Amino acid sequence: MQEARPLTPAGRRIVAAAEELFYDRGITAVGVDLIAEHSGVTKRTLYNQFGSKDHLVAAYLTGRDQRWRSVVRAAVDAGDTPVEAVTAPFEALRTWCETNTRGCAFINALAELPDPAHPAHLIAANQKLWLLNLFKELAVAAGCAHPATLATQLLVLHEGALATQPLPLDTLAESTALARALVRTGTSPHR
Repeated sequence: MQEARPLTPAGRRIVAAAEELFYDRGITAVGVDLIAEHSGVTKRTLYNQFGSKDHLVAAYLTGRDQRWRSVVRAAVDAGDTPVEAVTAPFEALRTWCETNTRGCAFINALAELPDPAHPAHLIAANQKLWLLNLFKELAVAAGCAHPATLATQLLVLHEGALATQPLPLDTLAESTALARALVRTGTSPHR
């Protein structure tokens, strides 16, 4: 990806338009012509700002990742105890899903961009690894038994709730309850 530099007002409009279009319609279904049109710039301006659609997709996912991590960190910091902090990402997901109703942009990107060499693929994969590592760190801080195993279980529950979020189900409530039970017992459900 190009070296990060502050975005111009046109660059911010391009990313905002790309985010809306990519999230609503899909990355591969949206071309640069449509993004340029929606952002009120020329294709030349878009390419001058980002170099390629691939780099624009990476910028879109980077912005979402930064916002998501901020929401998660705020939820973790709001927890009264280390044990509550372990399941804080589930509370963050509840807040996040109030305005993000089409599932996970990162899961969607991984499905649409399976090539690990794609700059946006790496961002999406790293977002999931970050969450796994955060669950592990929080489990260690809370004194949970088997923190690596617990972190994997919590990630699976979290991602399952996120993936099913567009359906008329409340899997987040069930996933959160199960996550809290796992953290309280500090053991896996099959033990």
